Amino acid sequence: MSVIKLLFTAMASASIAHAQIPSTGSGAVFPSKPIRIIVPATPGGGTDILSRLLAPKLTEYLSQSMIIENRAGASTNIGTEFTARAAPDGYTVLVATTPHAVNPSLFRKLPFDPIKDFTMISQLALTQNVVLVHPSLPVKTIKEFIALAKARPGQLTAGTSGGTSAFLAVAMLKTAANIDVLSIAYKGAGAALNDIVAGHIQFQVNTTLAALPFIQAGRLRAIATCGSKRTTTLSDVPTVAETLKGFESSGWYALLGPAGMPRDVVTRLHGAYTRALNAPDVAKRLAEMGVDVVAGTPDELRSEEHTSELQSHLNLVCRLLLEKK
Repeated sequence: MSVIKLLFTAMASASIAHAQIPSTGSGAVFPSKPIRIIVPATPGGGTDILSRLLAPKLTEYLSQSMIIENRAGASTNIGTEFTARAAPDGYTVLVATTPHAVNPSLFRKLPFDPIKDFTMISQLALTQNVVLVHPSLPVKTIKEFIALAKARPGQLTAGTSGGTSAFLAVAMLKTAANIDVLSIAYKGAGAALNDIVAGHIQFQVNTTLAALPFIQAGRLRAIATCGSKRTTTLSDVPTVAETLKGFESSGWYALLGPAGMPRDVVTRLHGAYTRALNAPDVAKRLAEMGVDVVAGTPDELRSEEHTSELQSHLNLVCRLLLEKK
């Protein structure tokens, strides 16, 4: 069974259908103090934006402050390890993304086990990726971009953050289009986004969640989206697949905690996040930013629809590693 399949099977097993008033095992009602949400990436990326959007609702529903802590670096491993080592009392949780599932293929040894060292609480949402260029780059379509990259091999610069779905999308684009572009590594997609807006790099793949305000302001140009079909958020922007058949890439967000969290605390957190994601104003805002709320049942988390796309990410990593040998 793949790492990704194990991840979502474990997540489904940890999700509980009926809420109850929880305790931490010591008799204290949970939560009785602020909760830290670990974002393993820099500010300004999709993970950070989603976490900060949900925080006010979570504060309202749980009657405790939600403290966002950005612990970026090592392809999200710094923040992830910090969470794995935290007390399993529900007061430290992690908003995990694609690297949590693919890092075992990118790193020979991790300082944590991505399954055994975590309690899987909920899959939160899915988001589509978009190919972005700085307005100074003389291209308006993915076809024109590929032609320019072929005319200037090794000269176009891409901002990437290791292990993310956007990182994989750039790798997939390079392989599918047979182009040579220079990838510049960043601690997080937010930092790369700042640099493409400033014109320091020429293109990036990022989530619609993070990129949309810059696209709407004309500070970045969207030349293609990465889903299997066009997104309603950017309906006039074609997909990469319309030029490169079969191309597809999207991102996901999941809520994890340290291994050994009490079952009732998991239930409480799952319920609060589900309620926050489905709050009318939050759901509307997320839809406008191209985010699909999941927060589903255990059966939905086990479904092939949720695991097959993530499995394709892992397969891509394995293929790229083989190509480098």
